[in-house]
Amino acid sequence: MTRPKAVTIRILDREFQVACPPEERDELFASAEYLNQRMREIRDGGKVIGIDRIAVIAALNLAHELLRQQNREQRVETHLMSRIRNIQQKIEVALNTGKQMEL
Repeated sequence: MTRPKAVTIRILDREFQVACPPEERDELFASAEYLNQRMREIRDGGKVIGIDRIAVIAALNLAHELLRQQNREQRVETHLMSRIRNIQQKIEVALNTGKQMEL
């Protein structure tokens, strides 16, 4: 990984300097654009005033979405592991049955 370099991002018409390794620069710009879009939606909704409050609401919304996605992935993983164990048991039964037939 190379040394981080200062990069300027723009969110709600304000510029921020952020240290970022060159290989992560595109991801940083994409993240900043996504955050900017979400914050604009909140601001344009008119119910939240002030950049600090808009940022907190955006952060809470994004954290909620992330946690919900992680929970979904955990449920899928649990379901898949259960299916794999079930298939493994069926394979073991089939192998044991095959061994008994050979005797």
